[in-house]
Amino acid sequence: MEPPDFTLTAGPTAASPRVLQALGSPVIFDYDPVFLEHFQDTERKLGEVMRTKNDVVLMQGEAVLGLEAAARALVRPGLKALNLVSGVYAAWFGDWLREYGAEVIEHTVPYDEAIDPSDVAHLLASNPELELVAIVHSETPSGIENPLAEIGPLVHEHGALLLADVVSALAGTDLRVDDWHVDLAVAGPQKCLAGPPGMSLITVSERAWEAMENNPAAPRGSFLSLLDWKHKWIDGGREAFPYTPSVSDVNGVNAALTEVLETGGVDASVARHSLAAKVTRAGLRGLGLELWPRSDEYAANCVTAVRCPEGVDVPSTLLHIRERYGVMLSGGYGELKQKLFRLGHMGPAARSLNPVVAVGAFGRGLADLGVDVNVGAGCDAALAVLSQARTAEAAPA
Repeated sequence: MEPPDFTLTAGPTAASPRVLQALGSPVIFDYDPVFLEHFQDTERKLGEVMRTKNDVVLMQGEAVLGLEAAARALVRPGLKALNLVSGVYAAWFGDWLREYGAEVIEHTVPYDEAIDPSDVAHLLASNPELELVAIVHSETPSGIENPLAEIGPLVHEHGALLLADVVSALAGTDLRVDDWHVDLAVAGPQKCLAGPPGMSLITVSERAWEAMENNPAAPRGSFLSLLDWKHKWIDGGREAFPYTPSVSDVNGVNAALTEVLETGGVDASVARHSLAAKVTRAGLRGLGLELWPRSDEYAANCVTAVRCPEGVDVPSTLLHIRERYGVMLSGGYGELKQKLFRLGHMGPAARSLNPVVAVGAFGRGLADLGVDVNVGAGCDAALAVLSQARTAEAAPA
């Protein structure tokens, strides 16, 4: 089977020619001065994109590794934690908190809704002993975005640490680590940043480092140890790594960060993803389908989730669309696997007519299988939103 013509999925997303070229560049000695400077340049650029002056850690391993490392570093037996659950990934993170000995209060909302900051304020006031709050900023499996900007200051005022999964938020939606008091943020390069999967991009505040240092259960001498990175790399003058980093992955992540910063900056990247999401939502509604999020106010910029029409099998429909139209889309994940489809608009997929391609292929694929959808109306609605945005951009100031 040949690769698809269009990868419009929930990630990993397609990479740009610049990133692909970087991944194919020579693999050099990790202690060569050129690579040491390149690694530090990657750290600086990540801090700029995440809008933070906190320490940056580039761990080798997909973002799940970074999230597990964060949980192990912060959690000690008996620690009181609040896990805010609006989707599959947040529920999964709660399992780690409990496994490492935390006493977890879990606040769960339906997976088609977002966390309400007023509920968080009430939970914090009712549980003064809480030391850690965990949240997923952008729940890729359900296309839901949580109001991290409002929740972060509440947690900070309470005195607890805030741990945020920002894997699919990075470069796709507004993210301000320092302004929002995020103590530990874990991102991945393979979503809106459109880099290679295989690294965890982490920022750590001084408060979070202090909590780790005071945690006897925090891993040391381990591939999962954030403290090893602090002691050996950061505090050691950035002269020695805890283990051999992947030179190729670092090259790819650096190229992806550089591309964001040199093509309008973070704000332009966020605006591009926001527009792609609006185009996709309009197109799906034009098809006559029902979106998964109950409100556009918290519909994510990374993917648009749509409810599966009655009687439709998700895996076979995705395969049909891929085989007939060369377009790879995503289904649900975990317990949502058969409940929804996801149309990704991340990285290159957020540009040009890609969202319209996703809407058209999805609508035509459903129609082929006997679903009552209006493919023409869907494409027209998507194009109308795109046209209006382009007209507004071209208008004189």
